[in-house]
Order: sequence, then C-alpha cells, then structure tokens
Amino acid sequence: MDRDWVTRSACKGLDPTIFYPSTDEEADEAKEVCAACPVQESCLEHAIGHREHNGVWGGATERERQRIIRRRRRLRSMSATGESAVSAAGAR
Repeated sequence: MDRDWVTRSACKGLDPTIFYPSTDEEADEAKEVCAACPVQESCLEHAIGHREHNGVWGGATERERQRIIRRRRRLRSMSATGESAVSAAGAR
C-alpha cells in the first residue's frame, strides 16, 4: 500500500504519544490534529486495512475503527443480499 500520504500528514514531527492515549476520552488532542489533516482519510483507511489496534489514526480510536469496520460489513452484507434478490427477480 502506498504510504506517500505520511509525508503530508499533520502529525508529522509531533510527539507520537498524543496519538496513543490511555483511554478514548483522552483522545481529543489527537483528534484535533487529525481534523485539520489533509490526509486524514488515507490515514484512517491505512489503519482499517492494517487492523491497527492501538492509537488514534485518521481521527478515530480503535473502538471507533471497529465500529466503522462492523458498519461496512453490514452494508456489504445488505448490498449482497439486495443484489441476490434483484438477480433472482430478473431470472423469473
């Protein structure tokens, strides 16, 4: 996966410890940096794709990334079920 986006990140050169808070409630400082980052989406997708388990990536904590993954799975499942129904209806 292309990691060229890292060189343009707002967190480049910052103390990385702010991106590894002890609790989700302490993630506000990191999320503020991410909110202004030009590569926030690429960072988040990297974390989701590589199943990063720690830290704030792309403005999302581990718990938030897990919710995103579950939501995407549900949407894919619903989409696949809908496509099957459409295919079956078209075969009649």
